[in-house]
Amino acid sequence: MLVYMHEASRGHVTPPGHPERVERLAAVERGLEGIAVERRDCPMGEEADVLRCHPSRYLERVKAAVPREGWAQLDGDTFLSPGSFDAAMRAVGGICVAVDAVATGEAKTAFVAARPPGHHAERETAMGFCLFGTVAIGAKRALDHHGLKRVAIVDFDVHHGNGTQDLLWEEGRCLFASSHQMPLYPGSGSPKERGAQGQILNVPLHSGSGGSAMREAYERLVFPALADWGPELLLISAGFDAHADDPLAGLEWHAEDYRWLTDRLCDFAGGRVVSTLEGGYDLDALAASVAAHVGVLQERGR
Repeated sequence: MLVYMHEASRGHVTPPGHPERVERLAAVERGLEGIAVERRDCPMGEEADVLRCHPSRYLERVKAAVPREGWAQLDGDTFLSPGSFDAAMRAVGGICVAVDAVATGEAKTAFVAARPPGHHAERETAMGFCLFGTVAIGAKRALDHHGLKRVAIVDFDVHHGNGTQDLLWEEGRCLFASSHQMPLYPGSGSPKERGAQGQILNVPLHSGSGGSAMREAYERLVFPALADWGPELLLISAGFDAHADDPLAGLEWHAEDYRWLTDRLCDFAGGRVVSTLEGGYDLDALAASVAAHVGVLQERGR
């Protein structure tokens, strides 16, 4: 399998005490230790790929907001440092080449370990640590560039992927399924939010419900939806902040839950899976969860 990373991800520096910090990358590296993967650099993303999901005025606004030093604040918890735009564009480049590799059969599975994350970024709104809707951009790359007819995104981050939902609300070629703690930031993600063509599936979970509730919900709701959809490619928004040790939420999952879920997701789309890093803010839990997730992707991608 392929793993995409780039040193530019370390150039996105957040203020002291911010949970989405550079040290997360070292935790990811610990999680990758001992797993046989082919590492590749994330290339710089193309603005044309960003524009598949975001209007040009938003792209220009983000570029113009990048500070020469220190930080610029885009919302209550989303910051820009001098290296943030390059980091975000490397994340876009990473998801696009990962999709290219899996869509063309060069690899069966891929993991993009880049930051900032992306699934909260709406069409013209940076929020929740996110600048560009990375996984949605990857889905549009698969559909528009490679001509796939049906793709699916599964988002198991503890927070609802409101940005992905916003960017793909009208996109009838992409199933978006999100499991998330509710109530919790950003406040969206009701099962009543179905998308313009009924292609969005939101699966709220209660705080403290644990891995058993997650497994039951996926068996009852998400897996049947994926089977009915029949995707040619599956993308994963891999947030690991549902872990019991994570400070931002309380779903009480463990690394073994991520292993189980990843293995089951690889049963779809002929095992053609591209995963991209979202949340996960306890460093030890992040390392253990990445090890479980990528370990399965490597095993299933042989």
